[in-house]
Amino acid sequence: MAASPDSSRRRPPRGRVSPEALAAARGGAVEGLAWLGRPPEAKASLFYRFLRLVGRFVIFGLFRFRIRTSGQENLPKGGYLLVGAAHRGWMDPFVVMHAIPSQPRAWFLGSAPSTFTSRWRERLIHRLGGLLPVWRGGIGIDQHVDSARAVIANGAVFVQMPEGTVSGPPGRVGPFRTGWAVIAMRTDAPIVPLAIAGTEELYLGRRMASRVLPVTSVRALAGFEPGAALPAEGTRAELDLAHAMSDALTTILGPAVEALFPETMDPPGHRRRLRGRLTWLLLGRGLSTEDPERRTLTRTWR
Repeated sequence: MAASPDSSRRRPPRGRVSPEALAAARGGAVEGLAWLGRPPEAKASLFYRFLRLVGRFVIFGLFRFRIRTSGQENLPKGGYLLVGAAHRGWMDPFVVMHAIPSQPRAWFLGSAPSTFTSRWRERLIHRLGGLLPVWRGGIGIDQHVDSARAVIANGAVFVQMPEGTVSGPPGRVGPFRTGWAVIAMRTDAPIVPLAIAGTEELYLGRRMASRVLPVTSVRALAGFEPGAALPAEGTRAELDLAHAMSDALTTILGPAVEALFPETMDPPGHRRRLRGRLTWLLLGRGLSTEDPERRTLTRTWR
């Protein structure tokens, strides 16, 4: 049976090679500051500012996306952790950058296998900055804590998406992984929650929304008194507290995302032109080769 025109437009791109194969082809998985090879700068370079303008022209001019952002009065001057949800698509980092000033720079803890699909892309991102890569099944969390400390020490912004995947229900947050909370505890930096809605499906004129929520802290999320001691690194108590902090942050971000979601709904009669192409523009179905017989497909960064 022939596929309908609509299903053809929404068909995702072909699967890619596994993260393990990508890492092996480039000589191994190099993460964080070891990959960057320089301090993560807070100053916005001319190159960064130029590409930011190009990106804004594409997003707001060609694609005609609309992003309503609020709460910028809650932003500190710099040197903080930004934790965003719901993470639903390739637009999320651009929504984050739209919500904060161009300076101090934002540095994302992001997927290396999903981003480094070509050498030219890796070289461009290395020069541009803004990404501290993570490989699936990576070496551990210590190097990411070091990355966060370097970003914060330079007065920049360390960005994490604690859901760890772009799959999930629209207008609601999914389960949070605990790595973000361990990084938060070990850096003890201010935490800025950012609610995001409307990025799960993209088309011309798509409406999105974000809201910067009031600054919180590790101890506030943990229910501790100011100045209270935190668990020792690598202990069961630290992991238990990371789970508790994730639950607490979910109760903050969850209602905010649900409140934003109605703002992303289309007016009656709005046509969703280029829905398939734009939704999957920087996303693809990543092919896992751990079990060749099953060939499990997962949605990842392209």
